[in-house]
Amino acid sequence: QVQLVESGGGLVQPGGSLRLSCAASGIIFRIYTMGWYRQAPGKQRELVASIAVSNSTNYLDSVKGRFTISRDNAKNTVSLQMSSLKPEDTAVYYCNGRRALGRFDYWGQGTQVTVSS
Repeated sequence: QVQLVESGGGLVQPGGSLRLSCAASGIIFRIYTMGWYRQAPGKQRELVASIAVSNSTNYLDSVKGRFTISRDNAKNTVSLQMSSLKPEDTAVYYCNGRRALGRFDYWGQGTQVTVSS
C-alpha cells in the first residue's frame, strides 16, 4: 500500500518560514520524481516544486529564491523549505510521487499552510 504523509503545515506570519516534509512508503522512492503541489480556494492545483531522480529541481516562478525542495532517498522523504512566505502562498500543499510518465502517480492527503498576520 502506497502512502505519502505530509507534515509541517500551519499558520505563519508574512515573511516567516515553514518546512514541509513528506514521508513515503510502499514505493521504491529513489526512482520516483517527487513534487509539491498546492491548491488555494477557488484555484487549480499547481506545481510548486519538483525534484527528479537525478536531483534536478524545478520551481514555480513565484517561489524561486524562496522555496527549496530536497529529498533523502535513505529516509524516503522529500521536504520543502519555505521562506519569506507571503499571504498568496496560503494553500493546501500536497506531496506527489510520479514515474513512468504518470502511469504511477501518488498523492498525499495535503497539509494546510496559512500565511497571515
